[in-house]
Amino acid sequence: MQSGISASKELQTALQTLITSTDQRGLLATIKDEQIVPDSTIPSTSSSFFADLSNLSSHIKPNQALYILLRRADSLSSNDRSLVAVTYVPNAAPVRQKMLFASTRITLTRDLGGEHFPETVFCTDAEELTAKGWEKHIAHTALDNPLTKEERDLEDIKQAEALESRGTQGHSLTQGGKLALRADDDISAALRTLGDGGDENLVQLRMDAKTETLQLASVSSSSPSSLASDIDPSEPRFSFYRYSDANSSIVFVSTCPSKAKIKERMLYAASRSNVITLAQNEAGLKVAKKIEATNPDEITEQILADEFKIAAVEEKKGFAKPKRPGRK
Repeated sequence: MQSGISASKELQTALQTLITSTDQRGLLATIKDEQIVPDSTIPSTSSSFFADLSNLSSHIKPNQALYILLRRADSLSSNDRSLVAVTYVPNAAPVRQKMLFASTRITLTRDLGGEHFPETVFCTDAEELTAKGWEKHIAHTALDNPLTKEERDLEDIKQAEALESRGTQGHSLTQGGKLALRADDDISAALRTLGDGGDENLVQLRMDAKTETLQLASVSSSSPSSLASDIDPSEPRFSFYRYSDANSSIVFVSTCPSKAKIKERMLYAASRSNVITLAQNEAGLKVAKKIEATNPDEITEQILADEFKIAAVEEKKGFAKPKRPGRK
C-alpha cells in the first residue's frame, strides 16, 4: 500500500544525534499523524553490539510495530558509523498497522539517507532481536551466499542499478527514459481478458531476476476472502485482481516477502510503476486501486472492502447534489 508517509524533521535530527553519539546504541521510531517520528533512544551499556541488544527487550511489544535504527559497530568510538534499519512487524499487530509499517520501510531509509544503512532487516518475532536471534540471522545470511554481507549487497545494488542504464530486447516499455521493462507476449492477452470480464479474475506476474523479464505466473479465479491464500507467498508478485464491486474494478497488488533478496526487492520496486503502465497501455486496464504489502496474507477481505468503502465515500462527497436555494 502506498502510504504517502515521510520521515519527520525531528527524526532526521534524532538520527544525526545517534550517528555522532558515544552513549546511544539505537533509536526507535513509529508512525504518527502521517509521519515517521522518533519514539525513544536505546542506551549503550556495553561495548558489544550483541550485549546491547538486551536493552531492546523493554521496548518490544508483541502487538505493536516499530522501526529500530541500531549502530552496528561494537565500539561506539569506532569510525564505523553505519547503521542497520530494523522493521519489526509482529504477527499480532493490527493488519492496517502491519501494512503501513511494511510499505513505508523503504521510505524510512530513503528519507534518512540510504548511505547510513548498508543493512536492513525485517522481522516478525521479538526473539529475532536478541543476541541469539541475531546470530542466527548472520548464520543464515552466510549460508545464502559465500560473499560477505557488504559484498553481496553491493553486487545486488549494482545489478539493480544497471536496470536503469541499459536497454532490453523484445517487448519493452520505457518510463521517463529510465527503466526498460521486458515482458513476455502472453501477458497482454491475459490482462486484456481480465479487463474484458473473462472467467478468471486474478492474473499474477513475476520478474525473472536472471533475465530481468516480466513473466506470466498464473491466471486463476479468487474471491476477496481467498485472495490472500491464492497469491504466491514464496516470491514477489505483481497481481491484477478484478474486484467484485458494481464496476468490476481492477486492483493492483504488489507483494514482496521479506525473505526476498535485495536485487529482487529493488527489481520489483523499480518495475512497479512500469508494470501498471504496461497494463493500462497494452491491455487497456483501468487500475482503480493500488495495494502494496510484504506478504499476501496482509491482503484481507476487510482491507479490500475498506479500500472501496473509502472510495465510495469520497465519490459521494465529490458529487453531492447541491442544496436547493431557499425562497426569497
